[in-house]
Amino acid sequence: MIYAPLACWVWNADGWLFKLGALDFAGGTVVHLASGVSAIALVLLIGHRKEKSPAPNNLTLTLLGAGMLWFGWFGFNAGSALMMDGIALNAFLTTHVAAAAAMISWMAIESLRSKRVSAVGCASGLVAGLVVITPAAGLVSVGSSLLMGLFGGAVCCLGIELKHKLGYDDALDVVGIHGLGGLLGAILTGVFASPAVNPLVNLEAGRLALIGNQVISVVAVGAFAFIGSWLIGFAVHKTIGLRSEDEVEEAGLDLHYHGEEGYVIQPAAVLVKN
Repeated sequence: MIYAPLACWVWNADGWLFKLGALDFAGGTVVHLASGVSAIALVLLIGHRKEKSPAPNNLTLTLLGAGMLWFGWFGFNAGSALMMDGIALNAFLTTHVAAAAAMISWMAIESLRSKRVSAVGCASGLVAGLVVITPAAGLVSVGSSLLMGLFGGAVCCLGIELKHKLGYDDALDVVGIHGLGGLLGAILTGVFASPAVNPLVNLEAGRLALIGNQVISVVAVGAFAFIGSWLIGFAVHKTIGLRSEDEVEEAGLDLHYHGEEGYVIQPAAVLVKN
């Protein structure tokens, strides 16, 4: 109900954003910006968790998942060219370079702020770079993707602090990485898109006009995703329910709904006794 209309707006030849000239090669606005804005709507509607985990449950799986994301991202970024050609190859290269650059800039920000670099930060940084380059992958040069990645990693690293300042509970930093990264990537697509890379880039009206079209697409997609997601969430909340009861959350959803736990860690005293 949210994604399908947005996809038609941006990618269908009769879509109003397509006709406007807004660019989104592989889903920066349609997927990432929309998901980030929808996340804001839903976390405001659902509220805070009863207990917040201060760290990932399993750092090894976090890094494994990040590596799988990096590899899989080539599929839909380069695959969005819909054929094996120079544009697909360019999208593959820009995707890789932007992810690496964003990881480096995220590491740099972490190092400057806390004098250490975390593995979770590296994973978050590379995902931020993948998000930022998605709308531009087949539209910008490799050099431009390097700049987009460096800028995107730094901005998203600082952007996740918004949840601490504004008080919303975003468990996986969807707002700070996908939402902010999608917004930034869409705008930077207007800044760096080149007809030399992809003939679909039209600069007859000038660079500022293209950037303006990107801003319009960001505002329109963001507004539709926020309002639509909030209305859907509110309807579910008032009918079948959107959140488990307090006692269920305290006991654990896995244990309550499935009768088992994903991780069973015995107290130290039990281990010594055995």
